[in-house]
Amino acid sequence: MAKITYIEHNGTAHEVEVKTGMTVMEGARDNGIPGIEADCGGACACSTCHVYVDAAWIDKLPPKDPMEEDMLDFAYEPDPARSRLTCQLKVSDALDGLVVQMPERQI
Repeated sequence: MAKITYIEHNGTAHEVEVKTGMTVMEGARDNGIPGIEADCGGACACSTCHVYVDAAWIDKLPPKDPMEEDMLDFAYEPDPARSRLTCQLKVSDALDGLVVQMPERQI
């Protein structure tokens, strides 16, 4: 299990425990976190699970693969350094304490 903090655009924080092996997107979906729509269900075929990763975590995450990079082109106001798709982030003990912030809206 890893504690992940999801911060809505308005600043409301939700700290939840997410099981190892799930994705950060599934953790949001299963805990009713608003702001992550996940329209494609985690297939990396949309950008509706886009978040901004806290700056302290950027270098601790695995690099983006080409498919994620392509999908981020469709995200709302992507940040080259901080934007990630939560469906592509597998939860492990190494992600304990991860903080992500939702954009103003998803496209």
